[in-house]
Amino acid sequence: MTLVRPLAWLAAAASSVVRGVLLLWGSLAVYYSNLPWPAARLVLGIVFFAFGIWALWIAPRRRGWTTFAVAYALLLAWWWAIPARQDRDWRPEVAVLPRAEVVGDRLRIYNYRNFDYRSRDDFTPRYETRDYRLSHLTGVDFYVSYWAEGPVGHTFLSFIFDNAEPLSVSIETRPELGEGFDPLASMFKQFELIYVVGDERDIVRVRTDYRRESVYLYRLNISPESARALLMIYIGRINELAAEPEFYHLLSNSCTINIIRYANMAGRTGRLELAHVLNGWIDTYLYRSGRIDTTLPFDELRRRSHINAAAMAAGNMPDFWKRIRADLPTIKQ
Repeated sequence: MTLVRPLAWLAAAASSVVRGVLLLWGSLAVYYSNLPWPAARLVLGIVFFAFGIWALWIAPRRRGWTTFAVAYALLLAWWWAIPARQDRDWRPEVAVLPRAEVVGDRLRIYNYRNFDYRSRDDFTPRYETRDYRLSHLTGVDFYVSYWAEGPVGHTFLSFIFDNAEPLSVSIETRPELGEGFDPLASMFKQFELIYVVGDERDIVRVRTDYRRESVYLYRLNISPESARALLMIYIGRINELAAEPEFYHLLSNSCTINIIRYANMAGRTGRLELAHVLNGWIDTYLYRSGRIDTTLPFDELRRRSHINAAAMAAGNMPDFWKRIRADLPTIKQ
């Protein structure tokens, strides 16, 4: 008898939490829907929230919960029908999608981004066609970039060839003109997804020199065969997005989550880690799991893997990619 009452309280609390989460998600889904009028979305979101309070906590249970379930089913049907699009008024840095073509050993990248920057918002767009030989792929470098040092950052890869410059691929949101990144909005179909493929003088240098982000570079312990398998998965995804748009989602379709997903497809073994979500800590995970060099203490490795000074010194030099790696502890070109 003494155990029944606490269990009843626990069940009631759990029920309230579940109802609260459902109501909060539904209200945000209405607010971040595809209705074109912000004021209407705000009003409808508030109305849905008030309706949910009445249906789930005030009305008689059977009638209230049934009414809420029907309304929620209609909301979900509406929500899932919201399509990703290719024809929005994109910001110029994400206006063009890349494509890739593989014929035998040759990899050809179309719309390879190589912008000429004067400031973070002042640049000359330049897209190129680049050819690579898959048999010359030797490894993969892992970047972690921070707007502010902490548990959240941006991660991306560069595929390393012994006869060509690195091929850098960054999984990002595709914002429209006037939009900036919003973590909450990114979980509610507010941004399409893009794989930016291009030159490190663009993808890395815009972060170190113009956005003033703090950037770290690590060489992954990966075989050439695994690197090729990973690159082929990336190529498939790049072409899929060129044919059919998708939404970015912070927790399920974002930079680090997708890197780990594709690494699993390429043969990685390991479970989901907190650092895959709080990706500002991803380098500690890579070190702990032996996926980057462990011959140095981690703090020393991280200090020496910080490339901002080298990147700013390299400027727009043709061998930028060599200069940012010249003094790294385990990446000698």
